[in-house]
Amino acid sequence: MSVDVVLVDAEERMEKATSVLKHSLSGIRTGRATPGLVDSVRVEAYGSQSPLKQLASIGAPEPNQLVIRPFDATTIKDIEKAIVASDLGLNPQNDGKIIRINIPPLSTDVRKKMVARIKELAEECKIAIRSIRRDANKVIDTAEKDKAISEDDRDKLKEEVQELTKKFEAEATESAKHREADVMEE
Repeated sequence: MSVDVVLVDAEERMEKATSVLKHSLSGIRTGRATPGLVDSVRVEAYGSQSPLKQLASIGAPEPNQLVIRPFDATTIKDIEKAIVASDLGLNPQNDGKIIRINIPPLSTDVRKKMVARIKELAEECKIAIRSIRRDANKVIDTAEKDKAISEDDRDKLKEEVQELTKKFEAEATESAKHREADVMEE
């Protein structure tokens, strides 16, 4: 990999790591109902596993309720079964056309567990970012050993990689703090 590409590659990979974190955080329950709560649910329908959002529209008409409208009414039982089988602890009610899910308020213990999980996810993201930094630094060191770049260029590139690392770690921390505030909000 050429040295010019190292920074671009590192930045793209770090961006991907933070977007994975943001997606994971959107699935963590807060006291409010959001369609993101059921994003991870996969439904066995038409002989294969499909994401719920491909089989139904999901809305939150009230702060404590989700409404799921299947595009095909024959899949309603499959969707209901998948929600019950998921580890989300949700209890769907089906009236034959739509599924309503009442989101119970979170207890303090559950909120604390959610915050711990958020911190875990943020730390996993930071570890991935640091790993990307390490990979980029290896490529830079190799290029310097092979006389493709000078020591000054190596130091400058490593500094730029470190700046990217700081930027994306701060972004991960900020996303986690924002989600923690949402979870702890009564």
